[in-house]
Amino acid sequence: MLCWGALAGLVVTAAIGVGFAVFVVPPPPETGAAQADAIVVLTGGSLRLRSGIELMLDGRGRMLFVTGVERRVDLDDLVHLAGEQSPRWLACCVVLGYKAENTLGNAIETKDWMRQQGYHSLRLVTSWYHMSRSLLEFKRVMPDFEIIPHPVLLRPAKPQNWRTWRGNMAMLIGEYGKYLAALFLPFVDRPALRDLNPIGAEAGR
Repeated sequence: MLCWGALAGLVVTAAIGVGFAVFVVPPPPETGAAQADAIVVLTGGSLRLRSGIELMLDGRGRMLFVTGVERRVDLDDLVHLAGEQSPRWLACCVVLGYKAENTLGNAIETKDWMRQQGYHSLRLVTSWYHMSRSLLEFKRVMPDFEIIPHPVLLRPAKPQNWRTWRGNMAMLIGEYGKYLAALFLPFVDRPALRDLNPIGAEAGR
């Protein structure tokens, strides 16, 4: 009995290790030219917003929705953090969502906003290591929407060079753990989201 338990433990450990090795390989950049109804940026890094703005400038979406924005932050603050200037079109074509506090909240907030706008497709912009969990949550919440992933790489990289990110290993392990939790525990009661009301997103002030 003990032998079988040890074997099962080894199998599970090996599966988790292989899964992590696959997880830390950055996906290839998304290069499709098709326009989506909206570009959705998950807050968490200036490169994400910068990528969202670049996609808008390239005509990849009709509106830019930034979800998970802190309430004290406005559009000018975000654009400044992204290292961009404030072109006129930002005031009319960017909406900020202030309700979400985590990835599942991002998905719920985006779904509510998309339905209000009558939209059916989006380009999802977030860091490459966050994309797997984001897609998992978004597809569960928005199964009838077309979701095009647009992973943001922190630096030019090739899959075989992932070992150079040793300094970020703790962050990657933590994100992998969150992904596994989201993958295997989809029905866990998450009280923080019970009171998440339909989005009251505001345009940039």
